[in-house]
Amino acid sequence: MVNIIELDTVVVRWISVSEMENNVYLLTHRETGAQVLIDAAADPDAIAELITTGVKDAAGAADLRAIITTHQHWDHIRALSELSQAHPEAVALAGSEDAGAIMEAVGVEIDRTVEHLDELDFDGIELKAIALRGHTPGSRAFVLRDRAKGDTRQAQAGRDQPATILFSGDSLFPGGPGKTWSSADFTSLMDDLEARVFSELPDETRVLPGHGAETTLGAERPHLDQWRARGW
Repeated sequence: MVNIIELDTVVVRWISVSEMENNVYLLTHRETGAQVLIDAAADPDAIAELITTGVKDAAGAADLRAIITTHQHWDHIRALSELSQAHPEAVALAGSEDAGAIMEAVGVEIDRTVEHLDELDFDGIELKAIALRGHTPGSRAFVLRDRAKGDTRQAQAGRDQPATILFSGDSLFPGGPGKTWSSADFTSLMDDLEARVFSELPDETRVLPGHGAETTLGAERPHLDQWRARGW
């Protein structure tokens, strides 16, 4: 099943692949045709079909400009080599601390490493990177802001309230943070989530994680103290 979020300038489509139920996200700019893939996790044929289906979201020709990997774990990179070969024009991006492990695992050169608060612009698809240290050293989440399609009320009222989407990788899920392997990593991840995500983004932010169902920051915010207390 393909899930879709239609925004004013960008359409987000995603599918779940593999026995790990990894989410693979495709962003397509309506006007420029630029496409960005987040996590080439597995099943390159299914991902190729997703990319082809996304072409119809563009006014003209579409092409894949970037493949972003949220973190180094094997279940998020199994199709990266094949997708990179099929789309040599697409730059490969990952967090700097994870890039070496990704290159070693799948033999794909990471063209650009991503740091905390980096601003990425792929011909109109604008993303901000957030480093969330803990699940892996180089885990990155990505923020997309765009107005919901057809929502002209805010513009008419003179207010700029774009929709916000957080692609959280495996750092935030419905019900808690991603898995960590030490108390120090857990504390690091929680500190980053609170300071860099929950303190900076509105409750209406839609959280699209690396596996499973989506959530919102508003739905998760009341449980932050509970997560701290339980330690996972």
